[in-house]
Amino acid sequence: MDIVTDLVLMGALAVAWTAAGLVADGLQNARSAAELRRRSGWLSALVVIGAAVFVAVPAVLWIRPGEQQAPSAALLAAIPALVALTVGVRRLGPVRRGAGAFATAPQTPLPPALRAAAAHPLIIVPLQVTGLAAIIGLPIAAHVVEIPASNVAGIAITVVGVAVLAIGIRAAVRHSRLSLLALAPIGRGRPRVPVSPR
Repeated sequence: MDIVTDLVLMGALAVAWTAAGLVADGLQNARSAAELRRRSGWLSALVVIGAAVFVAVPAVLWIRPGEQQAPSAALLAAIPALVALTVGVRRLGPVRRGAGAFATAPQTPLPPALRAAAAHPLIIVPLQVTGLAAIIGLPIAAHVVEIPASNVAGIAITVVGVAVLAIGIRAAVRHSRLSLLALAPIGRGRPRVPVSPR
């Protein structure tokens, strides 16, 4: 058993994806389009690093054969990571390109529609859930929790389910609020139809 290797791999996985979740959570707080473009660039880099760590887990297992818990621990984060790498990255691309459209005027305030797009739940939720799953995988990598362990697994599934639900609701409410703010100028700009007196 190589506990150190398992902990290093899962620690790197947890750090990369947790950092990506935190950066994604702050995308809509950018003050300018240039800042949003910079933050989305950091986020893209963190996602690439997190994906590289996922690739490193089976590679290290192949180089150093033996009983290792890192693959089992990494499986917890694999499904949300796949969602983040497919749906989340696809939604992040237009946000970064939209912010890049203001490259000639970097201090331009962030448009409400772009701010709402940066707060989309499909960007934020998969990244934060992947980070949470990677953190939960650390005790497995440290050989503190053995798999399968029905009692611990049941508690972990319940805690993760509640946390995922809370993350999803928070992201959906915030995105809805920012979407309404993006539509507010349209509502204010509608011409009023005069009512003829009868």
